[in-house]
Amino acid sequence: MENKSTSSQLPTALRLGNTVTTDKSMIIENFNKHFSTAGHAFRLATSTSANSSAPPAAPRPSLSRFSFTQIQIADVLKELRNLDPYKSAGLDNLDPLFLKLSATIVATPITSLFNLSFISSEIPKDWKAAAVIPLFKGGDTLDPNCYRPISILPCLSKVFESQVNKQVTDHLESHRTFSAVQSGFRAGHGCTSATLKVLNDIITAIDKRQYCAAVFIDLAKAFDSVNHHILIGRLSSLGFSDDCLAWFTNYFADRVQCVKSEGMLSGPLAVSMGVPQGSILGPTLFSVYINDVALAAGDSLIHLYADDTILYTFGPSLDTVLSNLQTSFNAIQHSSVASNCS
Repeated sequence: MENKSTSSQLPTALRLGNTVTTDKSMIIENFNKHFSTAGHAFRLATSTSANSSAPPAAPRPSLSRFSFTQIQIADVLKELRNLDPYKSAGLDNLDPLFLKLSATIVATPITSLFNLSFISSEIPKDWKAAAVIPLFKGGDTLDPNCYRPISILPCLSKVFESQVNKQVTDHLESHRTFSAVQSGFRAGHGCTSATLKVLNDIITAIDKRQYCAAVFIDLAKAFDSVNHHILIGRLSSLGFSDDCLAWFTNYFADRVQCVKSEGMLSGPLAVSMGVPQGSILGPTLFSVYINDVALAAGDSLIHLYADDTILYTFGPSLDTVLSNLQTSFNAIQHSSVASNCS
């Protein structure tokens, strides 16, 4: 069946270094190369020290050990019945409409497959292959940096990840693992709660006749730049069992993507950095990855919404405020660069 919810038209030409190509097969191949190496290219461009190491995970009180629990057929059946039939199929061409209509028949074997993945700490390779559609953001149509990659993952992988994500977030939230200043990708939190918190702090400072200064930080290529080794270490510090860590290690291994547009498909390329765009687990894992950035704020206040961060501070004099803010910003920058974000 035709992909229904996501479509894209290739540009008539694309700049490749100092040359411009109009060959559509070359355009999709180079889009794929550009997207699959975005995290690596950004890390090289922003690296300030070859000896930089990731900041250690924050010390945590003893957490109960987290292990996956068996997924129930009823939960999978509910997920399948709630699938959006208008979403696109992934590279496996397994259409959501088919799964939705056959939910009562396929729920049991699919659940068995999910639970087998937990036991073996392996995920089917087909579920780790993404179809990427380049979506123009604005700017120079010849520049590949002006296109956003929209990833379409196999439907079954998203059903599975939804079940995994529920178990992971239940563990993290029940132990209050996420920083209180993180509002992104969390139930009961959002742009509104983040805005209200920051505005309340600023208004309170103004009422006290204090000076206020802020820096708004947008982490470039944040999702693409996640270092898997660092992330696994942070999951370990949060009480994830060895079996869980082995599962997540396999989750990140051997991921590939192809660019798909106008009926054309590029060859596959490996993706060895970042959290999978378009995935269910990606936002949660990214939140774990950057959770400790707040610790570097020092005497300043900080609030995060996913990869958007505001660093702000107050004081009796403008010089004091700006000095404290600069010190905190330098610490945040150092911590971010060490984690491959900047």
